[in-house]
Amino acid sequence: MERKGLGGRINTARKDRGLTAEKLSELCNINATYLRQIEGGMKMPSLPVFINICNALRISPDYLLQDALVSNEVTKIRELADLWEKTSPSRQEIAAIMIQAVLEHR
Repeated sequence: MERKGLGGRINTARKDRGLTAEKLSELCNINATYLRQIEGGMKMPSLPVFINICNALRISPDYLLQDALVSNEVTKIRELADLWEKTSPSRQEIAAIMIQAVLEHR
């Protein structure tokens, strides 16, 4: 069962990347105990540590924070990208023409 929240997502991403807590903490210049506390939801990382975690895991901040953030531009762009990928090439062409027309309309 996948844990929710920031710590759970960090834990899931870390394991998905095949990293131990010790290795990720080393990459982020933090103590492994501190990382385990973050993953367990007992501690909240500082912004610099959060950025280091995102960079070390090669993962976007919005993925890690998705339970805490309201819908934003990145979320909307990803939703559009998902729709685009599921659409046939002919419909993509029509959608592109429609978008271009809306953007050029004054």
